[in-house]
Amino acid sequence: MTAPLRTGDPDTVPVALGARAYDIVIGRGLLGSLGRRLQALKPGAKAAIVTDANVEKLLLAATQSGLAAADVPATHISVPPGEGSKSFAMFERVCEALIAAKLERGDVVVALGGGVVGDLAGFCAAAVRRGLDYVQVPTTLLAQVDSSVGGKTAINSRHGKNLIGAFHQPILVVADTALLDSLPPREFRAGYAEVAKYGLLGDAGFFAWLEANADDVFAGAGAAREHAIATSCRMKAEIVARDERETGDRALLNLGHTFGHAFEAAAGFSGRLLHGEAVALGMALAFDFSARLGLLPQAEAERVKRHLGEAGLPTHIRDVPGGVPGVDALMDLMAQDKKVKRGRLTFILVRAVGAAFVAPDVDAAQVRAFLADKLSADKLAP
Repeated sequence: MTAPLRTGDPDTVPVALGARAYDIVIGRGLLGSLGRRLQALKPGAKAAIVTDANVEKLLLAATQSGLAAADVPATHISVPPGEGSKSFAMFERVCEALIAAKLERGDVVVALGGGVVGDLAGFCAAAVRRGLDYVQVPTTLLAQVDSSVGGKTAINSRHGKNLIGAFHQPILVVADTALLDSLPPREFRAGYAEVAKYGLLGDAGFFAWLEANADDVFAGAGAAREHAIATSCRMKAEIVARDERETGDRALLNLGHTFGHAFEAAAGFSGRLLHGEAVALGMALAFDFSARLGLLPQAEAERVKRHLGEAGLPTHIRDVPGGVPGVDALMDLMAQDKKVKRGRLTFILVRAVGAAFVAPDVDAAQVRAFLADKLSADKLAP
């Protein structure tokens, strides 16, 4: 784990991918530098800002002003907020708008928003004119530490989340932590699940730091928030540099996601269960399942659930509003997970906090029995 930043210091995390390398710039008040940074990377380019209706009201004018000050001509495209915008219909709409705006291959798409906007805009950038450059300006904690980094772009299928997409790396990520000040508390908590994930999968020291400093991360006190974001981004950048297309280590970043995506799909990709909330529940189940398999003491799983619960995140199936379907439906949803190979389930399991590993060919009968016990226990809980 790196030493905490001093208050006010911006940090630059390189993503070392050879010809596709780029920087993640992290700090407060960085949005105003976007135009200058774009001019340095793509002199003379024009930009198309893709955002959603909520972010448009809050940040579009400031973004346009900053681009104009650096002589970057810009248009904008707005989509409805929410997971529903990661659809075929919205993909077509945004692609057609980019073409109508006469963006050329030397121009740039700016994804201004959370994970939905970043995933959608990045996929459109990958497809239009067989590939436009794009810049991520993530406006949520989840997007700043996870979805904006690594080049995974996608829309959802009726069969599951992120099943249609492409690997397409951005040329820059600008993570302005001041944009998180107005984030609704529930959205911030959901993003915190992805922060905790980095400690849980590969950095026990970072997770212990989070246990001691989570209140400051949530409050934005001192440089704790920037340190948490920079540490998360640095870990993801290192993993992506080793395994850009998820053929090995990068699958570790899916800790909690096999369970989590199933619950997210069961909730209809709706506001009932945010992505980060689903990941938190999935991580709690991954630790419980690992303990059931004898990989780690149950006390370690309880420690993880305690911290996530104290952060206001779901750790039991009963925490999902509106309930969930039965075991058969959940198993069917997990069968659509992108890590499935020749019909066999792959999970990210753990031997300790900070020691996750890829477990191919997990016995589906064991998963089924585990979920059945969890559902039964939750029904009996007061």
